[in-house]
Amino acid sequence: MRMISYTVLIFFVLISFKTTAQCDVKNKVLADGTMMYYFEPAVFYTTNSKSLKINIVTDKEHYFIALQPTPFPSKKEGKKIKDDLIMHLADNKIYKLAHYDTQYIHNDSIMQVLYLIDKNDVNSFSQFDAVTAEINMQGTEFIRSYNFKLHKDAIREQLECFLKKED
Repeated sequence: MRMISYTVLIFFVLISFKTTAQCDVKNKVLADGTMMYYFEPAVFYTTNSKSLKINIVTDKEHYFIALQPTPFPSKKEGKKIKDDLIMHLADNKIYKLAHYDTQYIHNDSIMQVLYLIDKNDVNSFSQFDAVTAEINMQGTEFIRSYNFKLHKDAIREQLECFLKKED
């Protein structure tokens, strides 16, 4: 009986570690002095020829989806990316996210494209998993479509963490 109690206790401790680890928010100060909060990007899609990492970034007022596609175009071509992101969620609705910025980070080894989540859509993104993203990748292909296979719940879970901390 004592062994079962210890097993149950260890199980609950492990679950609590997993829950707190999911809300491991990082922050950085931008050049203009703005504090940005973010999570490490999660791999949403990967094949031999392309991959896509996604995370949520916020200044506590606006929420952004940050995409890190691979391969990505040169800086000259990448700065031409201005089209909106089309996201399909598990609620079978299509959401259009406005392009906000294209950044080359870590000595230009990573391209990150930020898309603004409309304030009216934050609730949906915090309740439903991501299914597909359609991105117009200027300089590479016309439209890249990613049907998510991995971590479909990452956007939802990251938003839940941010929204829970604000309450």
